[in-house]
Amino acid sequence: MKAHDGMYIDGAWRPAAGQDVIEVVNPADEQVIGTVPAGTAADVDTAVRAARAALPGWTATPPAERAARLTALRDVLDARRDEIAETVTAELGAPLKFSQAVHAAVPIAVAGSYAELAGTYAFEEKVGNSTVYQEPIGVVGAITPWNYPLHQIVAKAAPALAAGCAIVLKPAENTPLVAQLFAEAVHEAGLPAGVFNLVTGLGPVAGQALAEHPGVDLVSFTGSTAVGRHIASIAGAAVKKVALELGGKSANVILPDADLAKAVNVGVANVMSNSGQTCSAWTRMLVHRDRYDEAVELAAQAAAKYGERIGPVVSARQQERVLGYIGKGVAEGARLVAGSAEPPRETGYFVSPTVFAEVTPDMTIAQEEIFGPVLSVLRYEDEEDALRIANGTVYGLAGAVWAGDEARAVAFARRMDTGQVDINGGRFNPLAPFGGYKQSGVGRELGAHGLAEYLQTKSLQF
Repeated sequence: MKAHDGMYIDGAWRPAAGQDVIEVVNPADEQVIGTVPAGTAADVDTAVRAARAALPGWTATPPAERAARLTALRDVLDARRDEIAETVTAELGAPLKFSQAVHAAVPIAVAGSYAELAGTYAFEEKVGNSTVYQEPIGVVGAITPWNYPLHQIVAKAAPALAAGCAIVLKPAENTPLVAQLFAEAVHEAGLPAGVFNLVTGLGPVAGQALAEHPGVDLVSFTGSTAVGRHIASIAGAAVKKVALELGGKSANVILPDADLAKAVNVGVANVMSNSGQTCSAWTRMLVHRDRYDEAVELAAQAAAKYGERIGPVVSARQQERVLGYIGKGVAEGARLVAGSAEPPRETGYFVSPTVFAEVTPDMTIAQEEIFGPVLSVLRYEDEEDALRIANGTVYGLAGAVWAGDEARAVAFARRMDTGQVDINGGRFNPLAPFGGYKQSGVGRELGAHGLAEYLQTKSLQF
């Protein structure tokens, strides 16, 4: 796709306030594939003013009509799914098949789910002698990451629009082209001018300006816990609502009676998917000591099959970060059974699928989010030990439990301090709430819980 040289504000592509641009690089071959404007506080201010002006009309639009606009948006995205996949592959480096199956298909499904919810959600209820209304929170500032670039945009924009909010989006600087494609789709779907606005730019400039803007009622951010903490402090000082979807270090707990081969193979696939750039990836595999050696061997064999199948990581900086963690794992005494701390290719930001054995819970690679194709396999003595290790990080975003007896897996999962757990390989559900405990975030995305984030409550007594 061709990049726009402006911002999408108030229903039209407009020139940016300044001249600076951001180069978009294909991580597979390191070639510049386009440039987008580097927005400033002035661009953010223009966009927020447009959103504020459009807000009353959109709030007053009947839910059924908002649902119709979202259905149209879903249909436009669906018609452009090949272009979406090709764009994400070009700017993120994901293999095309994966971009088609996940980066294009999942956001289309999520947009469809909100088109439906917009028309069926109970925005008012009777409670005793009161009528309780759920009203849109107002103007939403959305700041999205690069790892699932369109999914993360739709997971914020669709519920915000369904709720009756207006939105200003600041997408990740690595993957702005699919955000421009989304703005084109919004335009084509006939959403009123100013209801959705796009400002491309750098996080410390445009993202900061959006988080600080007094005309923004809610800041929804997905990204690192460090940046999330900064945004929460800005929002807290302004007594402004915040929704944060942050890091993870999720545990894949394989109980002794589980189907070990299946649990290990699915677990490795989960970590290598999207080149490990998934906040909810099960990057810690916990195995009972009696089956540990067998699991490590299976994991090494499984990882070897991904050598040619995974794409690069997003940038030179990310490659350096991930390789640095692999080096640290070796330095702290973990045993490398697959992968390497050296880049596997001369060109492109590639990292070999990596598996560590003899990882102890206190090692850096078992505590910090690496965000690359790196799996740590840890040994446990019994279920209490497994639970202590699983819960022993600052994060709590996702997880998995495998057991021959499903009830046993559920009982274990209920004791995990985490926002969602897959039992024996349960499938991703776009209607289920997604979000974390502890430092993995505040609030939930997807489904009815995701819609509720963009609403505030008013009661009238009779």
